[in-house]
Parts: sequence; structure tokens; C-alpha cells
Amino acid sequence: MNDIAAPEAAGFPLARFADAALKPSAPERIVGAIFDLDGTLLDSMPWWENLGENYLIARGKTPAPDIKRHFKRMTLEQSAVFLREEYGLEESVEEICRGILDGIEHAYRDTIALKPGAETMLDAFAACGVRMCVATATERHCAEAALARLGVLDRFSAVFTCSEAGASKTEPAVFETSLAHLGTPREATLVVEDSLHAIETAHAAGFPVAAVYEPSAAFEADAVQALADIYLRSFELEK
Repeated sequence: MNDIAAPEAAGFPLARFADAALKPSAPERIVGAIFDLDGTLLDSMPWWENLGENYLIARGKTPAPDIKRHFKRMTLEQSAVFLREEYGLEESVEEICRGILDGIEHAYRDTIALKPGAETMLDAFAACGVRMCVATATERHCAEAALARLGVLDRFSAVFTCSEAGASKTEPAVFETSLAHLGTPREATLVVEDSLHAIETAHAAGFPVAAVYEPSAAFEADAVQALADIYLRSFELEK
């Protein structure tokens, strides 16, 4: 990752998003951005949606119908603890984490794509001097492998993970760490997310928040739109 230059005074005007609902609460321009990965920059949610279920089924367990909603709020380690305690698994938390990761690491290395328009948006942010980093619940080696393969890792000055921050996105730790690294004003640093719980946390911590449409989170779309300062139906930009 490159040592990205300090932001230009002008920053990026949020009105350049072509397919967005922009509220009066949104800043006119941003000079920093903290990006989620899964379901936000990366089209990876189809890979994650059935991992926990498949892990349980392979071990003769019947997953609860709402198991996917639990995982959206958890780090990998928290998910492993949940599976072990709720389903009486004999494996250790470390073994469960390894088993889950074995089912998805190859996708980050070889398959998962950026969401349409994401690279163009990142380039536009960079051209306006916006400092950018990643804050993700995904493990570092998976996140960096995907971003490097897709040719965008160097757009970010750092990648921060919930595991390393010691908390999921129900707490603001990973966002606060990201902000301290960027050194940009909170009120002009956009958190870009797709999940309601992360949007709630960032909003409560005083960040302007952009919510990205994600089909797997359609069940919470109304709540997401009500809370976000800008709702992005796509990353398309005005010419």
C-alpha cells in the first residue's frame, strides 16, 4: 500500500454520485473515506451467505432459519464461538474458524469481484485527494489478497480488521482506529457500509455515513435508508 498524499482542500463532492439519495445532513464534500469490504466494495456476500449453514450441515446439525442475520453482526471468531455454543460443536473455536475460512479463502484469492463502478469511484476519490482506508470484519489475508488481485490495494493507505481492533462493528473501535490513521476531520470522513448494525455504530459515533445497496441486506433496506446520510443505489458518477 502506498503512502497516500494529504487531501486537497476541495475534497470530493458527494453530489457527483448519479444514483443516490442525498440528505441535508450529508457533508457537501469529503476528505476521508473508510470503506467496508464485503457487500460494499466487494461482491462477496453470495459466498458468505451459506458458509455457516454448510459448516453445520456437514457436521449433522440443522441451522436455524435466521442464522445468516446473526453472522452479519459478528467477527469470524465471534461466529465460531456462536456456532460452538449454540450447536454443541466439539471443535475448538480456532478449528471452527479454520474450517469456515477454508470454505472461502479461495474465493478471495481467485474469484470475488469488485462491485460495478467501485474502481472508477476509488479513482475519482483519489483524484480529489481523499484519504482512504478499509475497515472490515474479514480477516486481513483474505481482504488484502482480493484487493491486490483486483488491482486496488494501493488506493488505500491501510487495511484495518475487526479482529485486530478487538471488536465487531457493533462497537466503533475499527472506525476510530481508521479515523486516527487517516487524520481527517470526523465530519468530513465518510464511512461507506452496507450493513445496518455497522451504519448504526458509525452514525452514533458522529461519522457521516453512506449506505450501499446490497441485495442480501434488502430486508433492512428501509432502516438503512432512514439512517444513512447518503444512500447509494450504485457507484455511478456524474460525468
